[in-house]
Amino acid sequence: MSYAIVGFGKIGQALAHAFARKNIDVAVASRRPPEALAPQARAIGPTVVAKSLRDALEADTIILAVPFGEHREVAKALPSWKGKTVIDAMNAFPVPEELDGLPSSAFVAKAFTGAKLVKGFNHLVAATLAADPIVEGGHRVVFLSSDDEDATAPVAALAKQLGFAPVKLGKLNEGGALVQPRGRTWGQLIFQDLFKKEQ
Repeated sequence: MSYAIVGFGKIGQALAHAFARKNIDVAVASRRPPEALAPQARAIGPTVVAKSLRDALEADTIILAVPFGEHREVAKALPSWKGKTVIDAMNAFPVPEELDGLPSSAFVAKAFTGAKLVKGFNHLVAATLAADPIVEGGHRVVFLSSDDEDATAPVAALAKQLGFAPVKLGKLNEGGALVQPRGRTWGQLIFQDLFKKEQ
């Protein structure tokens, strides 16, 4: 399984730290050329490699960590997303009118035609996400939700590999609603820093 993080702001870098901590290879890309990201990527760890967006999107699993409004640009970079898993780590806040009542990840899924989309790694602030997820004998929880049950299992396996405790919340409009903004407020589970004793 190959991985890429698209977006190299605070959340993208926090996730890169999680991969580096476990020596898992991950490509990182953003609107900036790979040369601009390379020094920062190298500073995080040898398994974090800056690539062009096109090259990064060859990965099987892509984590979206761009500002919400930019996801469409990323989606246009591939003619088809079939066979790809997209992890939506973005938050649309305040909620744009264009969502028209849809959960933000369901809206994102429409742009990534053919991909399996999982909402995840979006509910913690970057500094918390970057920190070691194993704390006092427990594992930091990450919430996952998707309308495609088959998609959640490999993302849960990745979360475990990174040292997190995945908790599945079900479909995007059910459990997923707990980890996304609604209007000008946040869902109940946003910013909840929780731990599970056993994996």
